[in-house]
This record gives sequence, C-alpha cells and structure tokens, in this order.
Amino acid sequence: MGVKKLSYFEGTSKLKIRRPAGEPAAETGPRGPSRLYHGRGRALPYSTDAILELSKEELLKLLWKADRRIYRVLKDSTTIMDCRNNLFGYLNDLVRSYYNIYSEKKFKDLHPLEKVHAKRCVRILKNTIRTGNEKITGVNPLNILWKLARGKLDLLDKATPGFLCEMIFLFLGINGKLAFYRQAKQTLSLFTVHDENPGLVRSHDLDQYSERIDHYFSRYPSGLDPGITVKQQAARHRIMEYFGAGERQWNDYRWQLKHIIRDRGTVEALVGLTRQEREGLILAEKHGIVFQITPYYLSLFDPEPGTGVDAAVRAQVLPGKQYVKSLVKALRSGANLDFMGETCTSPVEGITRRYAKVLILKAFNSCPQICVYCQRNWEINSIDNTRISRKKLLKAIDWIADNRNIEEVLVTGGDPLTLGDDFLAWVMDRLAAIDHLERIRISTRVPVTMPSRITAETVDLVSRYHEFGRREVCFVTHYESPLEMTPESLAAIRRIRSRGLNVYNQQVFTYYNSRKFETSALRKLLKLCGVDPYYCFNTKGKDETWDYRVPIARLLQEWTEEARLLPGMVRTDTPVFNVPTLGKSYLHSWQDHDIIMILPDGRRVYRFNPWESMFSLAPPYIYTDVPIYEYLKRLQRDGEDVNDYHSIWYYF
Repeated sequence: MGVKKLSYFEGTSKLKIRRPAGEPAAETGPRGPSRLYHGRGRALPYSTDAILELSKEELLKLLWKADRRIYRVLKDSTTIMDCRNNLFGYLNDLVRSYYNIYSEKKFKDLHPLEKVHAKRCVRILKNTIRTGNEKITGVNPLNILWKLARGKLDLLDKATPGFLCEMIFLFLGINGKLAFYRQAKQTLSLFTVHDENPGLVRSHDLDQYSERIDHYFSRYPSGLDPGITVKQQAARHRIMEYFGAGERQWNDYRWQLKHIIRDRGTVEALVGLTRQEREGLILAEKHGIVFQITPYYLSLFDPEPGTGVDAAVRAQVLPGKQYVKSLVKALRSGANLDFMGETCTSPVEGITRRYAKVLILKAFNSCPQICVYCQRNWEINSIDNTRISRKKLLKAIDWIADNRNIEEVLVTGGDPLTLGDDFLAWVMDRLAAIDHLERIRISTRVPVTMPSRITAETVDLVSRYHEFGRREVCFVTHYESPLEMTPESLAAIRRIRSRGLNVYNQQVFTYYNSRKFETSALRKLLKLCGVDPYYCFNTKGKDETWDYRVPIARLLQEWTEEARLLPGMVRTDTPVFNVPTLGKSYLHSWQDHDIIMILPDGRRVYRFNPWESMFSLAPPYIYTDVPIYEYLKRLQRDGEDVNDYHSIWYYF
C-alpha cells in the first residue's frame, strides 16, 4: 500500500487534508474543527479560534488537563518554596526521560523533533519560576498558579486569558504535545524506499506547499497588478484635479514637495476615512501632532475606507488615537522620546555610532512623508519647519575623516533626498574625499513616497562616486507593502540599477503587514524588481507604537515557516531586534535572546544580549513584548483565520 505523507500545512482550517482510504474525517463542531492533533493521537480538544473564545474558568480546566503531574505538584505543595523545588525536580526528571532508554514508552516514542521542542518549553517554563527572574520583573506567576491549584479561584482576577494560554501551551509542549505536528508517528523517512516512488511522493508534497503559498499570495495585490494600477491612476487624476495640476507637475518632485498634505480636510476631500482614522486625525490636529503625506503616496490609498487591502499603506501615515494620546502624554510629562538612545551614542552632533566600522550621518531632519512609527519621531520636523546647518554637518564629516576606523557611512536623517542635487553633491563630494571610506549608503524612502525624485540626473550624480573595487555607493529604502511597488516606483529602481548601483530594503514588521505570507509576498516582488531584502525589523517598543507592534514570536514564525519556503535568493533579509544604544540583535539566533518571564497579563519578557556579548560584558536589555493572545484576538476581529497561526506559541 502507499505511504501517507503529511503536509507541513496539515491541521490548518482551510486545507483539504489527504487521508488514506477508510480514514474518517476529523469531527467538526459549531466552532470549526473540534481538535488540534498531537503526535500519537493525543489531542487538545479545541482549535485555535475556539480557544480564543473560552472563558478563564474553561481555560483553567484545560490548563490542569494539559499536565496532570504539574497540577498535583502545585496542589500538594504546602509552601511556595516547596512548590518551586518540586516543580524544578519534575522538569529535570522530564528532560532526563526524553533520552533515558529505561523511561516510559510515551517518552521513548517521542520524535526527535518533539524532544527538541519539549526541551525548549522546559527551559522557558523554568525561566518563569526562577527567583532571579521574579526579582528582575517584579512578578511571581508561580504564586498565582500554586494558589489556583489549591482552590483559591479569586486569583483568576490576576491571570488573563493570555497568561493561561501561554501556560497551557507550555504544559503541552514540555510533554511533546505539539499542535503543529499531526499524527507524527506515521511520518516516515523521506529516503525510505516504498512501493511508491519516494521522489514523486516528496514532489507531490512540495507541490502542496507551493499551491498553499500561491493561495496566500493571491490575497496581497501589488501596485503593478493591472486592476490596482487602474485604481491608482484614477486616484492620481482625482488628486491632480483637486490641486489644479497636470501630468508634468505631478511628475515633478518639487511640485510634490510643495503640495505635501498635512491637514485632515484635504485627506477627507480625496479619500474615504474610517471612523477610527478620522478620530485619529482630529486628535492629531487638536494636539499639533504633525503628519505629512505626499500627493503621490495618497494615490496609493484605496478610495473606499476599511477594505483592509491598503491597511499597511494607510497605517504608515495616518496617526491613530492611541498613537496621538501616548505621544501627547509623553510630551507633557517631559519623557525622553529618544527610545533608541541615539544621544548616548553620538560622539559629535549629527553622528550616531553603535558599531566598530559603520556609523550614521544625519544629513537632514525632515522627510517628504512622516512614518507614524518612525524611531526618530522625537527629532523629525515638519518640512516647512526645518533648517540645515552645513557648518554642523561639515564638522561631523571632518570627524569621520579623522577616524580611520570608520569604513562605512549611512547618510540618513530624515530623508537626505528631500533636498536637491546640489546638496547631495555637496555631501557626496566630501565623503568621497575620505580615502578610508569603502561604502556610502544613501538611506531614502523617496522611491516609495515620491519616485519622481529619482531623476536620471540624480542617479548620474550618485553613480560618479561608485568605483568598483574601491568604493560602493548604494541606496537603502523602505517598502512595507506590495501596493507600494507601482510602475513609477519600479521606474525609479530601474534608473538606479541601470547605473550599477544596488538597492536594499529595510522592512518594519508591523501588525499591518504581519498576516500569513504577506511579508513573503513583498520579498518576492521586491527581488523581481531589483530590490534586495536586507533587514526585517521588529517594531520599536515605544508606547506610542503599541497599535503597530507584533509579538516577537510572530516574526520568528514568519521567518521560520513562511520565508523558509521561498528560494534562498529571495529571503536574504535578516529578522532583527534593535536594542536601544547597543544595536541590532539577530532574532534567529537563540543565544542572543531568551524569555525570562511570562507576565500575568500574557506578555513575554525577553532578555536581549548585545551583539558584542562575546567581546565584552555589556549589559543586557530587558524588553516586554505584546501578548500573543491579544494579537490573535485582533487578527480574529479583522477576519483572519487564526488557526493558520497555531504554532506561534512555540516560538521563543
């Protein structure tokens, strides 16, 4: 008989699962599939979407069923100290059982991958009950679990559904009951010979993967799709008519700069707004919170509000109520908004240096368009309220010239291409005269926000400083959504690449582009258009960016599951967490970060080790994430099938 091969995507609610003849279909209930399968037939009796609907009382019952031994340890311990010691003893015994040939059959039968995941879950659970981590975070979740097990149900008030879900999946995980492996016992080696051709069986699985990817990709149109192009062209003509402009003016970046949209009235006259978007803009105007949108970028909006298709585009530039309230609160309190600690890493005004060989040169402190979640919102000015001091900039360049350790400069701001070619030439002349500089990066978002700024003259100017074998000059830009790659934007990239200059993309992973395979769709498109994916940033943990933030687990899930299915030439970016003052920590390297606590509100607390941890005893950074539970609930409210994200709990 043929061998049943299991697909990576089995267990998700939308997939039609292949079963051998005679195997019954999974039972279904009023809330979708009634169970998520685990290896060897064990099951959690609810699908992910159903779990999100359970009450705290129901979740607590599920928690105790997830590991009856832990429940007994908690219930039978007479003091919190005994409870901690007994639980550590149980977890240590559990890990030994995974690899002990004399252990119970259920542990010997675990697949090696299940054992790997189980050990990770044990490590995280141990971290949450360590006294040292309790001291760092100021919370004691073990005390809550202990008292709940002993019948003090009033403690449920201190435990959110998010916390209970974290514990449920940890309790299941330490036993190898992993929701993303379905009937793993039946999985056979890819290289075992059967009566079927194993190569054909494997190829069929890969076809399933590919078809699944294409299904998701179809949800995310690009600005190059004919239907979208027609819509965007109609929007441009509407905006041009509003301003009394023609094609020649529209394609002149100087006209775009003169007509930057900074008031709610103009936005509402040109595109529809949801109630929430309108309230955010009203609040921003009331408190003087600046927002800027180029006419070109506004044409990327779907004229109809609330469709969700252009969510990432709108969220870029429309400040929400939560953002405005948090920012106003911070401003009134006098809080330091320099979240990344750039003033602490600035040896001279205009320079930020976190690494040995490369630094940032802030050439200009405004942009044609302001990203709501910008890390430098504390120093970015409106375009008509900014000045450039060439004297200060020259002092910074002289400092670079005097330090031969610097090999690379990132020219940024603000956006240095907000200004004209004469200013760009002035900066490039002086940087190119520094013989120890091997690379000059121009950080600009104008290919996305104002592609008419990338003129043939500008590209010719920049390319003069690019010398093969001696000095690279390249562009670093910021695409967030496939909708941002339009024919105009593509033409700008083509002009740059035609002169032998590279273009790299730094994406920020926000709620608005975090749906299944959405970032992968962007990567694939960018690579086809001549833009190399470079970094994928976790959203900065500033209070005002709460609406944009995504659990670190989701970024790790995206990189491990979705990006991994793309060809290697496409997934060239690296997921990173930018540690304030210290710089980037690579998220795919577990040695650089660890979860030290799960708070009663469901948030994970991470300890990040700095990039130089192998060179010096630099201090770690403690970061409190957003709850996975709340993220999934938000996706659910927005119409996403949260069963597609069921493995998210096991990314640490």
